[in-house]
Parts: sequence; C-alpha cells; structure tokens
Amino acid sequence: MNALDNIRIVLDHTSHPGNIGAAARAMKVMGLCELHLVNPQRFPHSQATALASSADDLLDKARIQPTLAAALEGCTLVMGTSARRRSIAQEILEPREAAARAVAEVGPVAVVFGCEKSGLDNEALDRCHALVSIPTGDRYMSLNLAQAVQVICYELHLAGRGDRIAADGESRPLATADRMEVFFDRMEQTMKAIGFSTPGQTETLHRRIRRVYQRARLDDDELNMLNGILSRTLKIAAAGQPRTGPHGDQEDAESDQ
Repeated sequence: MNALDNIRIVLDHTSHPGNIGAAARAMKVMGLCELHLVNPQRFPHSQATALASSADDLLDKARIQPTLAAALEGCTLVMGTSARRRSIAQEILEPREAAARAVAEVGPVAVVFGCEKSGLDNEALDRCHALVSIPTGDRYMSLNLAQAVQVICYELHLAGRGDRIAADGESRPLATADRMEVFFDRMEQTMKAIGFSTPGQTETLHRRIRRVYQRARLDDDELNMLNGILSRTLKIAAAGQPRTGPHGDQEDAESDQ
C-alpha cells in the first residue's frame, strides 16, 4: 500500500468553500486522496468545485463529519497545524519532520487544519500528539489555508515518494484517538471521584495529564491495563471502600502521605 493512503487531511470548520476546493487540488497533485470535512460552513459549493480543478473526485468522496472526534476515529497519530504557542508544553514539528513521522506510522494518520479566522481551538489541539508549524518570514506570517495544505502535502509526498519508509521497529497496535478520548474522559471522572483537583486549575491539570499520555503513545494492551485501574478506582470510590494492600490487608490511611 502507498504510504500516503494511510494519511487523511482534516479541515475543521472551514468557512470559505474555495479553500476546500483548493485544498483538494493540492492533495491530489501530491498523491493524497482522503479528505475529511468537519462541519464546513458551505459545502458542496460551486466555488469549491471550480477551485478543485480536476480534483473534484476528491470532493465527491470527501467525508463530512459532525465532530472532530468522528474525523479522527481510528487514527493512531494526530498532528495539528498551528502557528500559535500554548501555555501547555506540546511537541512542535516543522513540516519535513512531521511528514517523516507520518509516513513511518503503522496506523492511520490525521493532519488537522483549523478554520481560516482562528485556526484550531484548544479542544482540537488537545487531541493532537504533536503540532506542525510552517516556518515563515518575520514580517508577515499568515498563510492561506489552502497554501498551508499545499506545503504539508508537498512534504508528505517527498517523505513517501517511492515508498522509501524508514521502519520504526514497532509492530504493536497503538491506541486510536477515539479510544484515548474514552480513556481521558474516564481519567477525569476518576480524578473527580477521588477529589484529586486544584480549585481554579482543573482544566490546566487535565491538559497536562493529556500531554503525558499523548507522548507515551500507548498501545492497546497498555491502555486496557490503565482503563482497568481506573475502573477499579471508580468502583472503590463509589463504594467508599477502604484501600487494601496486595495481600488484602487494610493499608494505613497515612501510608502515602
């Protein structure tokens, strides 16, 4: 299979239909064919068809998704394009490095682009394993959405050309984005149940925890283990049961202080 067949381009809440068409053209020229559109403001539209030129087949096959979560379903690597820096530390890659990582990924990959006016919001960025930032001149740093798609697709084409993909030595099935979201929801429920939160800093805490597990790139077995721990913790918290040690003896309430 062509390495690029494993990569989907996701446009999140695109407002101008012409950008959708131009993005489809950029994709087709560089050999990518899977386009996902999350709640586009105007699509289908004649401007999209006109600017797609001969890539209208990609528009016909584009998947319209109600949420970003739906567009990322099944993906093991999610990269979001963003020019802004966050208060929460997150890995930032240049396009060439991001492309090499994408074509080397065993599972499905998503590259996400935000809307023209404000880009990806914090909730969308939280779903990304890494961010991609396109270097620009200092005087003017604003790229049109379709231009940004063209740059990324060009780098993906170079990285995947001739299927010369560097093996990463990993055959383990990595946890998909949708499974990770279920895990993060359960983690938040567990933290709330055991009272592990700081007033006024809960959102920041959750984001930092996300970053820890996103960097870890959990596989399915590891995620199943962690979900089991959280499920057991929730049951104990709901029942108000005392904690017990590995041999069934009750632990001292002060043992972990």
